[in-house]
Amino acid sequence: MDESISPSTPADASDHTLRHNHALAESLPIGDVADFERASRGLVAQHATGTIGEGHVVWDIHRHDFVRETDTAPDTVNPSLWRQARLNCLHGLFEVMSDDRGRGVWQVRGYDLSNITFIAGDTGWIVIDPLTSVETAEAALDLANEHLGERPVIAVIYTHSHIDHFAGVLGVTTQADVDAGRCRIIAPVGFLAEAVSENVIAGPVMLRRAMYMYGALLAQGPRGQVDCGLGKATPLGTTSLIPPTEEIDETGVELDIDGVRVVFQHTPGTEAPAEMNFHFPDLRLLCMAENCSHNLHNLYTPRGAQVRDALAWSKYIGESIDLFADDTDICFASHHWPRFGSQDARQFLQQQRDAYRWIHDQTMRLANHGLTPLEIAEQLDMPEGLRAEFHARGYYGTVSHNVKAVYQRYIGWFDGNPAHLHALPPETAGEKYVEYMGGADAVVERARADVTAGEYRWAAQVLDHVVFAQPDHREARLLLAEALEQMGYQAESGPWRNFYLTGAQELRADGLLDLGMSNLGGLAPAMTTEMLFDALAVRLVPEQLGLGSWSANIHVSDRDEQHVIGISNQTLFHRPGRADEGAACSVTTTSAALIALIDGTADLDSAPDTAVSGASSPLRDLFADLDRWPRVFPIVTP
Repeated sequence: MDESISPSTPADASDHTLRHNHALAESLPIGDVADFERASRGLVAQHATGTIGEGHVVWDIHRHDFVRETDTAPDTVNPSLWRQARLNCLHGLFEVMSDDRGRGVWQVRGYDLSNITFIAGDTGWIVIDPLTSVETAEAALDLANEHLGERPVIAVIYTHSHIDHFAGVLGVTTQADVDAGRCRIIAPVGFLAEAVSENVIAGPVMLRRAMYMYGALLAQGPRGQVDCGLGKATPLGTTSLIPPTEEIDETGVELDIDGVRVVFQHTPGTEAPAEMNFHFPDLRLLCMAENCSHNLHNLYTPRGAQVRDALAWSKYIGESIDLFADDTDICFASHHWPRFGSQDARQFLQQQRDAYRWIHDQTMRLANHGLTPLEIAEQLDMPEGLRAEFHARGYYGTVSHNVKAVYQRYIGWFDGNPAHLHALPPETAGEKYVEYMGGADAVVERARADVTAGEYRWAAQVLDHVVFAQPDHREARLLLAEALEQMGYQAESGPWRNFYLTGAQELRADGLLDLGMSNLGGLAPAMTTEMLFDALAVRLVPEQLGLGSWSANIHVSDRDEQHVIGISNQTLFHRPGRADEGAACSVTTTSAALIALIDGTADLDSAPDTAVSGASSPLRDLFADLDRWPRVFPIVTP
């Protein structure tokens, strides 16, 4: 890389950005305080310092003090996003409701991307969604115990399979307590498979893209990371997972959890592949998991995940209204703040229902006219009745990329134009584009005029070709960074802002950060053996396997399981619950040793509690030659 490319201070907002942001502010009731009243209602206490983590800081509320200082948005922040950022700055232990029988519900908000909810049962706490990290979950439990009286955690409910709703579980309970029956773990059916699929098999690429989406590599400030829309930021802590002891597989299941009646609604394929809402009939309280929040959510998340079903999502919210709204006084969720009062809750649910249905229906209406995803996204905006509802604004998902998600779900990535069926990859295409347009310097010269004119989208599209054709072209990189930066300053969506500003930062940098190599992480001990072999399979490098076939018997002693794995056509196969008489070798090992083998921290000779017999060289070579993935790889450059 050209050593002359170096970090530079982010620019001021351009006149074009100032006009854009001012016009948006004028179109919205920015001064409406109703959400601020809801979000601050019932404050009991706040964390003593706002800083969580010993030695390594996992969470620090003071990084966003600049947001608290003024209700007027800086020139470099979309004013609507600034309003959401100020709401997400409200932090502490909040009472949702309590009654004269000592029952109560409290939420800890503002110390993680998500909320953790505590419900007082007869003998202990029922915990809903134990956050993203062990450290933030433990701090939240300590805050509740300190101010509400200490109780043991007797149940944990995972609302769904996204990591910010389960990975802090070891901060509120232990595997020993679960194994002994002192703590129940309740989740929707399919939870474990979906949690592992998203966070392990696709984990490395999602983690890298999440660095962009959540602005993890940006400095916090008016020209950097301000908010994520769904919450302030992601914590930098320890992840964990305890598998469910009970699964909810249908709507209408009622459980008595420590004297608290809970009626579940199974909502698969909505905001997560495995998700559920639930109602507390005696408390007149409804939990909508992450199916409703105070922003338009993602039908496709820019960090990468399965496309979500907008039609099913809308219908399940409608079912929630039919099942529970008449008996609900308060509606709360896994992010943001509650809605108080039966009418307020019902209206919120109806508008959330209509938002996802509208995007679904209008996308497919225009698709059936032959419009492509880009054309539909450019044409659609929220209907007038929802446009001024802040909880339907695109602070997290946007109409633009949600439209493309609906199209993809029904029709796929191909828009039908044969010119797009087998397009050239970015580097090759970039070279040809730049050649056709008269060379890199000529393109940069013309793009500079477009940046000056505020045509940031087009300038970024053109300059991207130059950077992929000539990644060391300093002027192209810096001009592309300038265009992306202004787009970030204009973005109402927290993730869009973070993507744009992270891209700009990396274009200006001398090189990428080295954060080491990816591994299975804190979720691995909860994975089934089959899941571990699936994780192994995507690490195989075909060229290093040769053309032969072989099998090995694997006995996982701590789980008393027998498995056969092998190679056929340079592909891993797995047969659980059996042994192969013709296997080349046999291995007795433990699940922990198997994790170490997959992560490359041990080999067959050094793995603890592992014994090998037979012709083991093919298996030794397999573990020695597994692919390893860096946590940081290029995105805005080749």
